[in-house]
Amino acid sequence: MAIDTVYSKIERMRTLPAGKFKQICLRVLNEVRDTGEVVVITKRGVPVAQLTPVPRSKDSDWSGAMRGTGTIVGDLIEPALAPDDWQAERG
Repeated sequence: MAIDTVYSKIERMRTLPAGKFKQICLRVLNEVRDTGEVVVITKRGVPVAQLTPVPRSKDSDWSGAMRGTGTIVGDLIEPALAPDDWQAERG
């Protein structure tokens, strides 16, 4: 890819001077996460870094991932030990 092609793509992205990025870093990180927008950080007008969001993985939502893999054995309400065994466990 030719350097002029790279710079023309960067011109269409949001650019931010490094000093300004340093001041509002956390806000910019939140914006990138929320909007998916790429931000190019510059020093003296020259691009030096590109901040991109991490791709969202379908695996990141693990709630319910183990659903249907377990079995219930026995009564869930009945105590695990008989009442006489509780005394023995106290030692």
